[in-house]
Amino acid sequence: MSIRRLPEHLVNRIAAGEVVERPASALKEIVENALDAGATRIAIRLSNGGLDRIEVSDDGIGMDSADMALALERHATSKMPDDDAIENVATLGFRGEALPSIASVARLSIDSRRQGGEGWNRTVDNGQLVAEGPAALPPGTRVTIEQLFAKVPARRKFLRSAKAEYAACLDIVRRLAMAHPAVAFAMEHDGRRTLGVQAGDAREERVAALTDRALAENHVIVSLEREGVRLSGVASIPTYNRGVGDHQYLFVNERPVRDRLLIGALRGAYADMLARDRHPVVALFLDVPPLDVDVNVHPAKTEVRFRDPTMIRGMIVSGLRRALDEQGFRAVQNADPAALSAWRAEPVSPTPIGAMPIFDAASVSYNPLASSSFGDRRSSFMTPPPQARAEPAAAPAPEGQSFPLGVARGQVARTYIVAEAEDGLVIVDQHAAHERLTLERMRRAMEGQGVQSQALLLPEVVELEESACDRLEARAAELRDFGLDLERFGPSAMLVRAVPAMLGQSDVQGLVKDLADDLAAYDSALSLKERLDLVAATMACHGSVRAGRVLSVAEMNALLREMEVTPRSGQCNHGRPTWVKLGHGDIEKLFGRK
Repeated sequence: MSIRRLPEHLVNRIAAGEVVERPASALKEIVENALDAGATRIAIRLSNGGLDRIEVSDDGIGMDSADMALALERHATSKMPDDDAIENVATLGFRGEALPSIASVARLSIDSRRQGGEGWNRTVDNGQLVAEGPAALPPGTRVTIEQLFAKVPARRKFLRSAKAEYAACLDIVRRLAMAHPAVAFAMEHDGRRTLGVQAGDAREERVAALTDRALAENHVIVSLEREGVRLSGVASIPTYNRGVGDHQYLFVNERPVRDRLLIGALRGAYADMLARDRHPVVALFLDVPPLDVDVNVHPAKTEVRFRDPTMIRGMIVSGLRRALDEQGFRAVQNADPAALSAWRAEPVSPTPIGAMPIFDAASVSYNPLASSSFGDRRSSFMTPPPQARAEPAAAPAPEGQSFPLGVARGQVARTYIVAEAEDGLVIVDQHAAHERLTLERMRRAMEGQGVQSQALLLPEVVELEESACDRLEARAAELRDFGLDLERFGPSAMLVRAVPAMLGQSDVQGLVKDLADDLAAYDSALSLKERLDLVAATMACHGSVRAGRVLSVAEMNALLREMEVTPRSGQCNHGRPTWVKLGHGDIEKLFGRK
């Protein structure tokens, strides 16, 4: 087989396949060039999802005719002043392949003018120069791409619908606008304005404007600096989440990336605060010295490689954890307007009020905890489970003290605690709340001398599949640190000798079976720390007070007080909110008073 040189136009089309996959890829390259040119305003116009036309105008430094001709040659760039700059990349685009690659598979027209100079136009149609001459425009650059892949049917037929291609373009612009709050962005699709943000926004305001306005009220600020690396950004509180991970934005040196290391670190930070099928809304920005990160590992520059990936992962996990811990018991507090507007009055119960059980609020023993550190908090809440009972009506609770989660007034459906706060009505899911409190107690115990175990009077045999027994036996030492003492009892059974003391009268059979199922699902995919967190969360769920359990007012208030001083108590171990609040204004709307 003979070897031959490929013609120039074919080489360019092959290169275009690496850089330009779809309209969004071409748009990304052009907008990045505008940002590197120092633009403060970028206007984007799309037609038919970018399949027919993409136009990007900016007010950057512009080009003269000579620079424009050179920019359309392969491997020509203004962003690497010397040959060693590849090790110290400080711009978004640097390969010098985007413009000639796009011009080889579309009709590309560039109009540009430097400040104080003359405008110039250069048009290339699928690799052939078709027009060149003066152009009238303000200082800056306007790039127009028309009929992408029109003459490359093998590539064109693999593009998706106009709506799907437009969604990909919008996502690209949103990410770039998020990374550059000092730049104004405007985007139109088929003559309709679809995105617009002004220059000078605060970073959290820009993120909220480009994702969801509700994030402005349900986020934490992340800030951490270590060994020359700075982590900053915005993250939603766990109870504000989504069913898909499309609102997770990660940036390295203002470059949008989709890196598996960063996504894994993000998942680890929220591991015990969200269910596996829920995802936070996050925009994280890493500023890393250029010599400590390689951005040249992917043609589209969407992946990076860190010199010290362990340190980067640890920064993300610890930075997010610290920011979320500082929020304490915070949860999504605003009532859903759609839920309020859909409310309808229920039929009046035939049971007379006097026959309904009312809790004795006068028996509440208030014992606010003085210390501000989480580790020093203690609560008498249900160490031995109390007997469920109704209490007689009595005088209301004293109003001398104010608490963020209010004072318990009763229990609804034997599941929800109703408390009165100064600014509204607080409703607490007793099982979800106690589940989080139990998990945090287990963690504090693990940081100390381990979880105390309670020996069973009669060891209990739990029958399981042989593979499940193998998994539990392999993790017996880790489980023993949590106070669960079990051993193999034949090929398909486990013998449980002790359980964690703080779980009280838990369902031993259900606990062991759930632990076996969790290890089967996640054991190979999780690190040791994540496996331990999973074990603690499963145990906490089994050791928590269940829905349907009648609580005394003293127990309800003890639960509220412990929630106020426990980190991450605003959500259970699965990401559901543990409490919601109806403000006085919301209640007045329900009754037509406002």
